[in-house]
Amino acid sequence: MADASKLDDEDYPTYTTGQVAAVLEVQEAFLRSLDTAGLVRPHRSGGGHRRYTRRQLTLVTRVREQLDDGHTLAAAARIIGLQDELAAAHAEIAVLRAELARREGD
Repeated sequence: MADASKLDDEDYPTYTTGQVAAVLEVQEAFLRSLDTAGLVRPHRSGGGHRRYTRRQLTLVTRVREQLDDGHTLAAAARIIGLQDELAAAHAEIAVLRAELARREGD
């Protein structure tokens, strides 16, 4: 029986290069270039075919948006990295503030 929990797993490698290209309206060559650049590393099937996760589809979309805004691939990677760092910092600040509020309430 198939594991239904994989349907909700953002990191389960489900989508082929062709499926991703069709859904995101990009060329398969664009996806391969992101792999070559090390920006989006899809999983490989037993036969060596690329398999993408939902999380990777989101990343490809973010890269595409940056490129559409006129940024180079290197700049897009840096911008996305900084956005992710900022989001992580905001999440950590929220946790620390909640902990501080809890301690002050004791």
